[in-house]
Amino acid sequence: MTQATQSFKDGFLWGGAVAANQLEGAFNEGGKGLSTADVSPNGIMHPPNFELGEHNLYHQGIDFYSKYKEDIALFAEMGFKAFRFSIAWTRIFPNGDEQTPNEEGLQFYDDVIAELHKHDIEPVITISHYEMPLGLVKNYGGWKNRQVVDFYERFANVLLDRYHDKVKYWMTFNEININLHAPFTGAGLYVENGEVSEQDIYQSIHHQFVASAKAVSYGHELRSDIQIGCMIASMITYPYSSKPEDMQKAMQQDRNTLFFSDVQARGYYPSYVKAMLEQKGITLQMEQDDEAILQAGTVDYIGFSYYMSFVATTDEELLKDSTGGNLLTGVKNPYLKATDWGWQIDPIGLRTVCNQLYDRYQKPLFIVENGMGAVDKLEDGDVVNDDYRIDYLRAHIEQMALAVRDGVDLIGYTSWGPIDLVSASTAELKKRYGYIYVDRDSEGNGSNRRIKKKSFDWYKRVIASNGQNLS
Repeated sequence: MTQATQSFKDGFLWGGAVAANQLEGAFNEGGKGLSTADVSPNGIMHPPNFELGEHNLYHQGIDFYSKYKEDIALFAEMGFKAFRFSIAWTRIFPNGDEQTPNEEGLQFYDDVIAELHKHDIEPVITISHYEMPLGLVKNYGGWKNRQVVDFYERFANVLLDRYHDKVKYWMTFNEININLHAPFTGAGLYVENGEVSEQDIYQSIHHQFVASAKAVSYGHELRSDIQIGCMIASMITYPYSSKPEDMQKAMQQDRNTLFFSDVQARGYYPSYVKAMLEQKGITLQMEQDDEAILQAGTVDYIGFSYYMSFVATTDEELLKDSTGGNLLTGVKNPYLKATDWGWQIDPIGLRTVCNQLYDRYQKPLFIVENGMGAVDKLEDGDVVNDDYRIDYLRAHIEQMALAVRDGVDLIGYTSWGPIDLVSASTAELKKRYGYIYVDRDSEGNGSNRRIKKKSFDWYKRVIASNGQNLS
């Protein structure tokens, strides 16, 4: 039996995380409008297809929309303490700028939350996760337009009004630093046959910071113990060598991530960001009260995803040999193995990230995504032997325990994709993360049956022992 080196605190939130656009399906049912995900048939890093004519797995998902009770029952069987999910903005405001929310969309989430409570599972809501109303892109230009702050505020306030007494844990934006790497997915920015300007990207980021802070402040007015966090894609960077130039580049790359949590956790733009914007010739358009809004609406905890680490180098030859990753590519680390998609497996990096973030902010941390995408094989007898996933998760949970021993305050761990869903980066189903196999392929074919993998019972034991039994 493998034993964790340190007990997780009582009430630790073990569970799983999903996104509405990657599993719900029913993209045009229940009064739902079109979102940016609905026109992204090849994943978040590719240009959109506004014609809707191309095959798009996001439209079908895994039909969580009609199978949520069955799926939540399976999560409960594993012993989930928490389930992180997002609200599809276009189920509530189909075009984004309506005055009145769509009651049918709200009723769906009423039912999901009620089902979670029925099984004593804590809902964890992400307000905006890799999708926004297409109407706000076409009619307002996306998040570069200040009006979108008001539309988000209305959306967030509707959710907080309706669910604040039922949901304690919230996040305002998923992986908000995606704006630097996929501006259409992150901010609804699109230029036909061209590049989105950095001015528009950073202006959009500022608007999201303001929108996030407003949601935090409003939530605090409604409930004294509400916990509203930011959420970043953590991508810690190692220098390839001991060359000072490599160290400098690694620091700069880390700052591209930490900038987002700095503003949301501290309530102001750090000096290095101001200097960077000045060097780029970018001037943010800020309203008179923006700085006060940011200061008043700092987050309660730092939520983050962790899948891999990166390596930085100034060596041009090494830069030619890159590998895949979450949102961006990087130099291969010769000391690490990688997944089938080139994502470098670095459990120790998770401990490092936990310490880095906790040292920096002294706010509780919540690991809200971590997992291994792999090609799983369904064998005779409905068996999926995913020992590689168990090994990956075990190694990361061991490092989480060591981070707790280091003194890090950790709220919980919701691994990514507890049930197979459509990949955000590649828009396919063959890249599977779940403890539950979904019998559907990347062409949308299959019975859509739910089948427990070997990792299902393993994670059940992990949760039951509060992370002590990792065997």
